Amino acid sequence: MENGKIEKEIIIENNNIINEIFGRLDENINVIKDKLNINLLLREGKIKLVGKEKQVDLGERLIYDLIEIIKSQKKLNMHDLLYALDLVLKGEDGKIKDLLNDIIMVTASGKTLKPKTLGQKRYIDSIRKKDIVFGIGPAGTGKTYLAMAMAIKAFKNKEVDRIILTRPAVEAGENLGFLPGDLQEKVDPYLRPVYDALFDIMGSDHYLKYLEKGLIEVAPLAYMRGRTLDSSYVILDEAQNTTNEQMKMFLTRLGFGSKAIITGDITQIDLPRGKESGLKTAINILSDVKGIDMIHLSKADIVRHPLVQKIVTAYEEFEKNK
Repeated sequence: MENGKIEKEIIIENNNIINEIFGRLDENINVIKDKLNINLLLREGKIKLVGKEKQVDLGERLIYDLIEIIKSQKKLNMHDLLYALDLVLKGEDGKIKDLLNDIIMVTASGKTLKPKTLGQKRYIDSIRKKDIVFGIGPAGTGKTYLAMAMAIKAFKNKEVDRIILTRPAVEAGENLGFLPGDLQEKVDPYLRPVYDALFDIMGSDHYLKYLEKGLIEVAPLAYMRGRTLDSSYVILDEAQNTTNEQMKMFLTRLGFGSKAIITGDITQIDLPRGKESGLKTAINILSDVKGIDMIHLSKADIVRHPLVQKIVTAYEEFEKNK
């Protein structure tokens, strides 16, 4: 063709796959055209790619990756498209099948849980291998949700006897006594995100049944003091808001047959001025301890609305320039 352009055709016989690749009002195809600087046309069940050879080759690899994603999960959302594009541009698209084949579990609503990014895959693999794992990264990277999924899977497989989920109640200074209501009503506002994830993965009926039997415990961090947690899957959420003393207290609760996942975002510390974050200190002290893993997730691992990545980037730039 003229101007050093070439053409390639990909035959797709499934109309649903074609519709998902193109997206509503061709929004997906428009993104691909813009990012790869190629043209894409649909003719009689064939997608024609037109452009410079290198760009067309990237487009061809991307389309085949998108076909695999759609076959695996029936749909293609914008996050999956943008992440697949990013991997193709980095030459890492061969790892997409690793993500598609790594099924963690199926939720109560029938949703299949899988890692959606290579960072999440590293995190899940680390949880499988190590007894203490720190998941550190910005909001929306799935730190807590994936840890809960792994905890519930271990519990269902009888690898542990119970699940314990805890958070520091920073806003109340770990002193919840002045709030109205019984203990549950006092701690609910701080633990609501944990409940929401549990309900989503387990279903409310199973959660309530296990809660009544004491097999699942959701409590503020202050209530972990003085305990030894044997045969338990323990998740400490919002760990950036622990003090050094609280973090040491939590880590030394771990008993035989137990596993601990500590999650947090060191850019969102809500501790009073002058208080050191126990998470930041632990990262420095424990990073070389054998048996403990530190997994750092980044904005590339954010799986919420595409604008969340842009918001995180904007705040990073603001902090740098302050």
